[in-house]
Amino acid sequence: MTTLPRPTIDLSADEARRIVLRAQGFLGAPDRRAGVRGILRGLGAIQLDTISVLARSHELIPYARLGAVGRRTVHDAYWTAAGDGAAPAGPHAFEYWAHAACILPIEEWPHFAFRRRAYRNRPHWNHELPDEVYEQVVKQVRAEGPLTATELGGAKRTSEWWDWSGAKVAVERALMYGEVVCVQRRGWKRVYDLAERAVPRELLHDDLDDAECLRRLVGLAGRALGVGTRADIADYYRLKGEQVDAVIADSGLVPVRVEGWGRPAWAHPEALATPPRGRHRTTLLSPFDSLIWERARTERIFGFTHRLEAYVPRHKRVHGYYAMPVLAGGRLVGRVDPARAGRTLVARQVTVDGIKAVPAVARALVEAASWVDCTDVRVERVDAPELRAPLERELARLSA
Repeated sequence: MTTLPRPTIDLSADEARRIVLRAQGFLGAPDRRAGVRGILRGLGAIQLDTISVLARSHELIPYARLGAVGRRTVHDAYWTAAGDGAAPAGPHAFEYWAHAACILPIEEWPHFAFRRRAYRNRPHWNHELPDEVYEQVVKQVRAEGPLTATELGGAKRTSEWWDWSGAKVAVERALMYGEVVCVQRRGWKRVYDLAERAVPRELLHDDLDDAECLRRLVGLAGRALGVGTRADIADYYRLKGEQVDAVIADSGLVPVRVEGWGRPAWAHPEALATPPRGRHRTTLLSPFDSLIWERARTERIFGFTHRLEAYVPRHKRVHGYYAMPVLAGGRLVGRVDPARAGRTLVARQVTVDGIKAVPAVARALVEAASWVDCTDVRVERVDAPELRAPLERELARLSA
């Protein structure tokens, strides 16, 4: 690793946790004027996922921070272009590979030039594709776009989820190369357009060298995390450790020591400028929320072991198909595996960290039910049976 200045700032584990919560939008009053777009720009990346239980993950992210913001409002904030009357309408966001498949602020397009170059120079593909298919797809988008994969000839060859058609492979390759871009969705389908048409002209370039791209993304990761280790920072945009090492000294982040972490850490100067204060949010969290998407970091900060079990065989699941951690008072105090049955939110499995956490879990359930237009909450199983009755009483009280 690069030799770095010795840290002169010491943070307790509790101070670090509160810094993280504020940076992620869970401590203090949210900026409701900035709304969903403000959340996107504050986090720098919002992960997408196909699973929809209460809602899709990219909808759950702003909900967790802002409360019951309308789902249509969320959709429009990401994928509806808007102008100011003097300039033509332009996109607010685009989709690309960051932490995983993510929604990213459109102004960050230039800073992913390093990744587009890497894909173009060292492509790795699991699908064979004749060259003419790629050229044909790009030509069709140029002539007819914006288009979905279905409109390009079909997304799949068979009913198997992984068996992409040649058109789908080609357009996704063009997306990775930066020749096409997704700045809107129709339903849950990506809509592909030529980058030269969709990306604002002042942003449409790959002029920045790798070092400048990496400095920007390391700085953004540090701001979104508040404080993090080298591994935390690298994981945010799925950078390599050596890429972080090469630029972190010039990223603007400040080296710090955090009690109990045992590894060097860096904080964003804004995170250190004022003590984190304000009201804590109580909410259910998507398993793909950037507060908790990295398991080792979640265990280090919250002492909470989190694992998505949707792809685990049913008989091996511990907490349920889509267990959503419950955040309250700046702590992770339980889990809920939700489902919907008509207008009832069903808590198929609930884990509660003791009797004191019961009111918070109940509040999180009632608010989530209201958000998805459910009028009732039904509890099927509580891991600690003695907490079932207190939880149901609290749910009844809140719903009265």
